[in-house]
Amino acid sequence: MRVNRILLSTSLVVVALVLQVSVLARLHLPGAVPDLLLLTVLGLAMVYGHVGGALVGFGAGLLADLAPPADHAAGRYALVLSVIGYAAGLIKPENGRLKSATGPMLVVVATAIGSTLLYAGVGALVGDTAARHVGLPSLLFTAALYDLLLAPFVVPGIMALARRAENDPLAESASSAKKPDISSGWLSGGTGLRIGGQRGGLGGLKVKAARARTARAGRIKGVKRL
Repeated sequence: MRVNRILLSTSLVVVALVLQVSVLARLHLPGAVPDLLLLTVLGLAMVYGHVGGALVGFGAGLLADLAPPADHAAGRYALVLSVIGYAAGLIKPENGRLKSATGPMLVVVATAIGSTLLYAGVGALVGDTAARHVGLPSLLFTAALYDLLLAPFVVPGIMALARRAENDPLAESASSAKKPDISSGWLSGGTGLRIGGQRGGLGGLKVKAARARTARAGRIKGVKRL
């Protein structure tokens, strides 16, 4: 990943995690907690592609596994978000821009349900049965609902920031400075065009002068005939 991608992704992931732990988790909403970290990974993956989405998802999930008050095995959420980031990157738009909101909203619902199921499945493998006590259907419904309501305020902004970082003017100027100087070729081509233009202009003047002489000769002959 490029440096601007790493810096932007790290900043957005840290901000999303802080907001989720300090604000969203303390709202005490029924069922699941709105997953701002998941939406951040989703927005970045839809710009960076499947490889970048998997890397961002793994880093974001590992940070969430280690950040307090994490009460699950380290690496569990990293696995979930890396899979989600990879899958979301596969549907990356060709030009990085979304044509409609229907597709992304369906992706948000699918990733919310998929991440909850995957998280519960990995927990069942390691002996964590907390999802059974809370109720898996309730978790699936509330996770999809909360993420769907939060997505319009998060995902488009994340994608816009990622696209702007991809088109960094400093990076473009640096890359253009590394390109070989081809101004001499353009100047020589331009000189040839200008010379050709001058030649064409002289030729045109000669044609006009010949036509003027022919016209004067015709007028003189006419006078003589009269």
